Amino acid sequence: MLNTYQYNTQQDVFRIVQITDPHLFKDTNGELLGINTQASFSQVLSEIQQQQYDYDLVLATGDLVQDNSDEGYLRFRQDVKALNNKMVFWIPGNHDFQPKMFEILKEETVSAKKHILLGDKWQILLLDSQVQGVPHGQLEAEELDWLKLKLQEYPERYSLVVLHHHLLSTGSAWLDQHNLRNANELAEVLAPFKHVKALLYGHIHQQVDSEWLGYQVMATPSTCIQFKADSNTFALDVAQPGWREIDLHADGHIETRVKRIQQASFLPNMQVEGY
Repeated sequence: MLNTYQYNTQQDVFRIVQITDPHLFKDTNGELLGINTQASFSQVLSEIQQQQYDYDLVLATGDLVQDNSDEGYLRFRQDVKALNNKMVFWIPGNHDFQPKMFEILKEETVSAKKHILLGDKWQILLLDSQVQGVPHGQLEAEELDWLKLKLQEYPERYSLVVLHHHLLSTGSAWLDQHNLRNANELAEVLAPFKHVKALLYGHIHQQVDSEWLGYQVMATPSTCIQFKADSNTFALDVAQPGWREIDLHADGHIETRVKRIQQASFLPNMQVEGY
């Protein structure tokens, strides 16, 4: 149970906020493709707080920092305290540097734990799909073995599986080459367990609400730049930064919504031709 966090409350719905891909820099003036990522992240956090949404925890699904800086991770840790000091559980993205994440992102309300038990009905399983130094993702054998073990340990719990890299095609060839390379192996692990309900990821800087092999699939806008879907060449979108709300119901069904900021506007440099 060392890697497990347990919510002992019994409630009909557990509510989650997902934030993803902030790409913070050492310098608070740092920009990614024309957007000040600190400013956009702060705006997202501010507007989350203004919602009438009584969430229980936060999932931060990777690419928290762009430049491996201590300052970026320290600022992330400090900034998320604005979320009512709710527990924030993180996973790495392809841009993250895990040694610093484990060193810095550990305090009372920021957790490296990857197994979350919600009451007696749900579990959340957070996977590390990072391959150091490359953009695409891979779930190593140890990661898949751990996932299988937890699904076997709690077969009657509904399960939400969380990772950074994407499973479904975005319709953009340049982005889809950076997908999860062994999704078939993940599918094999999940197949025997009938209570796996959904998969959640970030990475693609765009909203997806779809289905994969019968599982509900969700991807969420970045808190900074957005990538344009269905574009074979690199393209940015003028859609605004956002986050996702997820309601896990005791009967196993999921309700979810993507929200985007309304009180500010961040426009990227649309002239750039690569990332």
